[in-house]
Amino acid sequence: MLFAELDRTAQRLCGVDEAGRGPLAGPVVAAAVILDPARPIAGLADSKALTAKRRAALFDEIQTRALAWHIAEASVEEIDQLNILHATMLAMQRAVHGILASGIEPDLVQVDGNRCPQIPCRVEAIVKGDALVQAISAASILAKVSRDRQLTALHALHPEYGFDVHAGYPTPRHLAALNEHGPTAHHRRSFAPVRQALLAFGHAVPGRTDADVASF
Repeated sequence: MLFAELDRTAQRLCGVDEAGRGPLAGPVVAAAVILDPARPIAGLADSKALTAKRRAALFDEIQTRALAWHIAEASVEEIDQLNILHATMLAMQRAVHGILASGIEPDLVQVDGNRCPQIPCRVEAIVKGDALVQAISAASILAKVSRDRQLTALHALHPEYGFDVHAGYPTPRHLAALNEHGPTAHHRRSFAPVRQALLAFGHAVPGRTDADVASF
C-alpha cells in the first residue's frame, strides 16, 4: 500500500535517502527528515516522480513543517577514497547525526534501499522506501533538490559540460564534453569514464577503480 506505515510503534520516524550515487561529478547528498504529524504535507512522493517545480515547492514546505531535518554530503574526494557505497553511507550517517545534534532522537530510522548506515539508533532498510514511507519521500526531495542546486551552480563555472541539464549523470552530452575538455576538479576520478578521460589527457589516475554504481 502506498505510504503504508511500516512500523506503527515508532512515534518519531526518521526517513533517510540520498541523491547522486550514479553521477560522474559532484558530491553524494543525503537527507534525514522527521515529519510532524500535526503539520502534514500533501503531495509527498519519490522525488524522481515529481517535476522540478513541485520538488522545489515541497523542499520549502518540508523545511518549514518538518519536526526536524538535516542535509549532509560526502565530497568527491571522499567518494574517490572510500568508494561510492561507503561514501553514501557516510553522507547518511552525517544526515542522521545532524538530526541528533538538534536534540531530537528518532525512535526508528528507515533508509531507502537495502543497506543501513551505522548509526546509534534503531534502523532498518526499506526497498523502494521513497515510494512507501512519507518521511523517506521527504528526505529524497531534500537530497535531490539540494544536489541539483549545487550542480546548477557548478554549471556557472563550467558551462561547457551542461551540469544544469544532466546534474553530472553520464549522458551522451556529458560524456562528449568530458572527452573533449577533460575532467574538472569536481569529477569523480575513480569512476571509469572519468579515469578514461584522465588517461586520454595524460593525467594521473587513482590506483583503484570504483564500480560505476554500487547497487544497494
